[in-house]
Amino acid sequence: MTFTNSLLKSFFVLLFTIQIQSVFGQELNCRVVVDDQQIELTDKSVFNDLEQSLSRFLNETKWTNDSYEQYERIFCTFLITITNSPSIGNYNATVQIQSFRPVFNASYETRLLNFGDRDWNFAYTISQPIIFNQNSFTDNLSSLLAYYAYMVIGLDYDSYSPSGGSQYFEIANRIVNNASQQGGGWDQFSDNRNRYWLVNNMISPQFLPYREATYQYHRLGLDVFAENPDEARRNIIEALEKIRDVNNVSPNSVLITSFLDSKRDEIINIFSEGSMEQRRQVYNIMLRLEPSKSSDYTEIIRN
Repeated sequence: MTFTNSLLKSFFVLLFTIQIQSVFGQELNCRVVVDDQQIELTDKSVFNDLEQSLSRFLNETKWTNDSYEQYERIFCTFLITITNSPSIGNYNATVQIQSFRPVFNASYETRLLNFGDRDWNFAYTISQPIIFNQNSFTDNLSSLLAYYAYMVIGLDYDSYSPSGGSQYFEIANRIVNNASQQGGGWDQFSDNRNRYWLVNNMISPQFLPYREATYQYHRLGLDVFAENPDEARRNIIEALEKIRDVNNVSPNSVLITSFLDSKRDEIINIFSEGSMEQRRQVYNIMLRLEPSKSSDYTEIIRN
């Protein structure tokens, strides 16, 4: 009788755990690729183990208190290129991070982030656990992954509601502050296009109109495009005007550069059709934002 009760209790605990995991699903659907072609090591099994470990960490960690269905998880990619190994178990790497968001009433996904991190060093050995604490620095491995996880989540929330990602950007900023003594992309002096400046821009009041513009671009632009393309284009133009105005005050910021890297082709495709008045308007805005890409934006007014 005692054994039966114990068995039933274990069953219900397991069932409850499964239900909880189902209700409170993880937020990210992240594809991790580790490229080790640039370094020469006899045994590269550590990189296969690293790839699997990073994937588990990003996809199985519960980053927020919100509930996510499987189909709601945010698709993102981390392409990690190992550039050298200065000593056994220590590596230098670059990371290209991209994240995507579905567009309503379309089979299309729009890119929210396309950012290259060029200054990452970390230590790793096979089967090493990845430990992260929001309130203190553990190591460069977990800190960078968690930082970009929160940036990806914050950008996603910002695209659905005005400044909806603020709490996640604040966590990303806390990670930067905790790691500020580590150099290598965490401080304001090493580079003006690094982790510090990306989140610094995002939480700065000066860039609030930019964040409002990204909401307008996605929720009032792309998401209504299938039903009303003219209204969608008008809202996207207004959003681009706001971004241009922010750029006039803070030219060549890492945040706006990242936006353009993510959206350049999309903007060209959207405004390759529509009224010539709108197309010329967008062409002029984009030339102000990115004059070095004038030949690309000429496609908007070609026909």
